[in-house]
Amino acid sequence: MIARKHLIALALLSTSLQVPFASAQTVAKASQDRLRADVEKLVSFGTRHTLSSASDPVRGIGAARAWAAAEFGRIGVNCGNCLQVVQPEDTVTGPRVPDPTRIVDVVAIQKGTERPNEVVIVQGHIDSRVSDVMDAKSDAPGANDDASGVALVLESARVLSQHRYPVTIVYAALSGEEQGLLGGKVLADYAKAQGWTVKAVLNNDIVGGSCGSDGYCDDAHVRLFSEGPRADANDKTRAAARRFGGENDSPGRNLSRFIAGLAPVQGDALDVRQIWRADRMGRGGDQLPFLELGYPAVRFTVAVENYDHQHQDLRTEKGTFYGDTIKYMDFPYLAKVTDLNIAALQALALAPMPPAPSADAAVKTWTDVTWRPVPGAVAYTVWKRATDASEWEATPLVAKTSETSVKLEGLRGDDWIIGVSAQSAAGHSSPIAAAVPGGGFHPLAQD
Repeated sequence: MIARKHLIALALLSTSLQVPFASAQTVAKASQDRLRADVEKLVSFGTRHTLSSASDPVRGIGAARAWAAAEFGRIGVNCGNCLQVVQPEDTVTGPRVPDPTRIVDVVAIQKGTERPNEVVIVQGHIDSRVSDVMDAKSDAPGANDDASGVALVLESARVLSQHRYPVTIVYAALSGEEQGLLGGKVLADYAKAQGWTVKAVLNNDIVGGSCGSDGYCDDAHVRLFSEGPRADANDKTRAAARRFGGENDSPGRNLSRFIAGLAPVQGDALDVRQIWRADRMGRGGDQLPFLELGYPAVRFTVAVENYDHQHQDLRTEKGTFYGDTIKYMDFPYLAKVTDLNIAALQALALAPMPPAPSADAAVKTWTDVTWRPVPGAVAYTVWKRATDASEWEATPLVAKTSETSVKLEGLRGDDWIIGVSAQSAAGHSSPIAAAVPGGGFHPLAQD
């Protein structure tokens, strides 16, 4: 990884080139009090298990979903009815859903003013569980897993709905995660059915604690998971990536780099620890169904997990308490993770889509880079990094050209990864997309 002082320099330079957050609208900071109140409310439903009651007004998944929908409604009233609340659903059965069950997501849509079909999504899952994944009756507070993520989504809506953006922001509380990432699939399928151009999905799952089950604590970092090889790649794309590179340049990976560059600009002492895996070892999250459809998606998770306080029956054994209760959460930490999500959402909502560049350097001493025009973009910036480097170089090769092709004289393309970002008229820049097989921020099925 690059040194922190270099990362800060990169982020500050990116303010005018790659990620110009400083020139964006000033938004409020996340409220720790509101985050706590939302988590307390979600915990008060007793259990939010996917198979719990859908009709009980005070206990179970139905009551929790109704409250989330009403809360989105209240937020919408405060922004002049700027939110459209929808509840996409599917009836499913499966290994963890023995009987046909409605999986219902609660979603608020803040439509963009210029390119409403271009979408960024922030999400967390509203359901909870205890030790037995099929136990729908026992108390399952689900404070950190994942009331923290839902509270983050609601707070992001409160803050960002007070502003207007060129593209659409979608805020989502997903059901059915613990039963097999079911709500993530419902929303991913909904996005496809709506014909959305999904620029980024920010999945927040277990984002409200700072101490692990071994006593180790870290409130200065958040982990950001991103896939390497694309989940939607076909044999042709995989073969091309093996030959020409691209193993480390999926859209999700470059989205991760983009978000990591925002953290030092925020100056809130929360650094991004990029984890170059689609998810934790042996685990999964609601970003995965989006990746399978070819949508760029990443997962935010605490720096250190506490396994005594997730997926556990409430109990005390040998002096150790087990269970996911609010007592073990860190709300100043959750507020910092929320602020970083808000910064990322705003930067993405102000910027154009990344281009889909290609590079040709075969048998020549220069490199030709081409891309198609991007809606909302007035200029493009070209970047490079060594094939074994983790981050893009801080100084671009070409800054803010209005052309859609460049000839890089003397750059022998065999030795470099080339990328291109797009800038709006106001100077807001997209993430960098790499000129490698599968580097574009669009589903490969569209090629």
